[in-house]
Amino acid sequence: MATEEREPLDLLNNLYSLGYWMTGSLKKTNELVLKTYRSIRSDTTEIEVFRTFREVYYELAGSFNLTSQPTQCNYPDEELLVSLRQQETDKKLTVLLSEICGMNHRAISIIIGKPLDTVRTWLSSGRKSIVEGLLVIISCCQPVMLA
Repeated sequence: MATEEREPLDLLNNLYSLGYWMTGSLKKTNELVLKTYRSIRSDTTEIEVFRTFREVYYELAGSFNLTSQPTQCNYPDEELLVSLRQQETDKKLTVLLSEICGMNHRAISIIIGKPLDTVRTWLSSGRKSIVEGLLVIISCCQPVMLA
């Protein structure tokens, strides 16, 4: 699926959707999108806008406390823990870029800065993870059938 150039309003809507899925908060989403738009020029390509969005997300992640860091870390290698959290976040962003924005694998690869095979693997495992999570939620919400 090839990505078409989006209208500016469509691009803004996509960024807000991504932002909300990534942060879970309207306030954080507004800050993320505003800072992204302040960091780009009018002639910036769509892929560069999404790359900037990702960079701004990681820049603001500490102030948002988005990484859900435990208060006391028992890991000897804090860098490894941060790297693993970033990988999970990139996996989530990969799925969102594909599903919300309709981006192809090559464009996502450029945005995330990972090889194409990694993006394909993350899309597959990320979608499975989302489905499994939804199945758990659905099973918890369904009324118990009495025989």
